[in-house]
Amino acid sequence: MTYKSFLPGLIWFIISVVLLVLPNNDLPHTSYFDIPFFDKYVHFTMFFLLTGLFSFPFISLDIEKSVKKSWFTRIALFVIVYGILMEFVQKFMTVDRSFDLVDIVFDSLGSVAGLITVSYYYHNKIGPNRNRGRNQN
Repeated sequence: MTYKSFLPGLIWFIISVVLLVLPNNDLPHTSYFDIPFFDKYVHFTMFFLLTGLFSFPFISLDIEKSVKKSWFTRIALFVIVYGILMEFVQKFMTVDRSFDLVDIVFDSLGSVAGLITVSYYYHNKIGPNRNRGRNQN
């Protein structure tokens, strides 16, 4: 595993930081923004992807199953902490953004959903010889 494996996650992390601190009036307005709770769907999706993109490089590692699952869990927890910290950044360091506890809930739900999806994918992963990680002898 190289740092290149984490490049999609790092790019998405940078995009998420920019989106979370960008002033509201700098965001383009389209009819999609009129969907009720659209911002919560965005938070859920951003943190779902962040957890998934940082977890996927660990799937192909040749390490013990319990170690992989602990890495998946750690990544999800780090992403949740990142979401909480970004809400404080929005409150104290941006001009027209504010702290929203419901955003933290949706950030956490997105991260947990990413963890569940990655764990499910890892558990049902089909290897190169079409087995699901079990001995076919």
